[in-house]
Amino acid sequence: MKLETKCIQAGYEPKNGESRMIPLIQSTTFKYDSSEEMGKLFDLEASGYFYSRLQNPTNDMVAAKIAALEGGTAAMLTSSGQAASFFAVFNIATAGDHVVASTAIYGGTYNLFNVTMKKMGIDFTFVDPDCTDEELEAAFKPNTKAVFGETIANPALIVFDIERFAKAAHAHGVPLIIDNTFATPVNCRPFEWGADIVTHSTTKYMDGHDVAVGGAVVDSGKFDWNKYADKFPGLTTPDESYHGITYTERFGLEGAYITKATAQLMRDLGSIQSPQDAFYLNMGLESLPVRVERHCSNAQKVAEFLEGHEKVAWVNYPGLPSNKYYERAKKYMPNGTTGVISFGVKGGRAAAEEFMRHLKVAMIATHVADAHTCVLHPASSTHRQLSDEELAASGVGADLIRLSVGIENVEDIIDDIANALAQV
Repeated sequence: MKLETKCIQAGYEPKNGESRMIPLIQSTTFKYDSSEEMGKLFDLEASGYFYSRLQNPTNDMVAAKIAALEGGTAAMLTSSGQAASFFAVFNIATAGDHVVASTAIYGGTYNLFNVTMKKMGIDFTFVDPDCTDEELEAAFKPNTKAVFGETIANPALIVFDIERFAKAAHAHGVPLIIDNTFATPVNCRPFEWGADIVTHSTTKYMDGHDVAVGGAVVDSGKFDWNKYADKFPGLTTPDESYHGITYTERFGLEGAYITKATAQLMRDLGSIQSPQDAFYLNMGLESLPVRVERHCSNAQKVAEFLEGHEKVAWVNYPGLPSNKYYERAKKYMPNGTTGVISFGVKGGRAAAEEFMRHLKVAMIATHVADAHTCVLHPASSTHRQLSDEELAASGVGADLIRLSVGIENVEDIIDDIANALAQV
């Protein structure tokens, strides 16, 4: 099946007389006829459900659909994109380990890695995604367990060179983890370029309607954990909390990583996505290709309008030929990039604030990547505690406006922006 068909049909095949839609199993608990049958589930000797903190049928059907969209072999849903990033790394890196990560990642993820996970004993080295080969090579250590990057960085919109970083990761015997939230599998499938694990904040384009917070982790099933068994003992040696089971032996390369994440991390940390939210997510997934195409076509037209406007100082959008990452974007995302644009209004902070006051169609919100056009001026909201000098140092200038272009009529969006610019 092509991707558009998978968005509708993957993950669930109803039998005669069954629900056409993925059913919502809104239950914490599942009944069994004997303790022996339930015991097999606790020992991972049989598949099934006993408590929704670990697994739920609705969640698994939706996760299977996302795995199919990415071309992976297994997936799991989490309570948020932040939880997905944490689980993806913590599943293979623990205290005393090291991870290489791109500097161009979402600020929340950077804080998760650089502050919280560092307190847990995991060290991170952050590298510029455009670093030299020598700088990239120098970032690896004997205890490195993974490399992490974003297909399109939020909010820097830097396009990550997936193939290059995958080769570097594999040369050191570790997997490449890619956050594919902004591109979605509609525009980019990182596994086809060498990535091994993909994460998503499903809250964004996958949901698409501001309805449900969630995340997903997808495994390609291709990374050979056994080849580097000493690096990944959690997958290749017996787990005493499950009677000595070895995940790669029992579940193979296709299922070991996600099974361990579910059986260990979800069991102990409980960051499960609710079945109700998974049900909402599935409804968003069904229209994902149609919406993403519209987001990107609208954003392209808006970016071109902004680039030609006399009151706009600069525009950052990878779909523009003038953009630094245009050619790289064409390689990895030939059918479109994303619906998010950043730009600056001439006149700095005061001009940007004045522009924001006059928008009518675009909503001021911290969110991105949904059906509504959303706009944010970080200097007066999320980054308001920083001075102009500190803003410049962080790469978020006082004039920067982040625009998430929705799926409204593009002429209405452009007219709204033009009217607001006229007031500056």
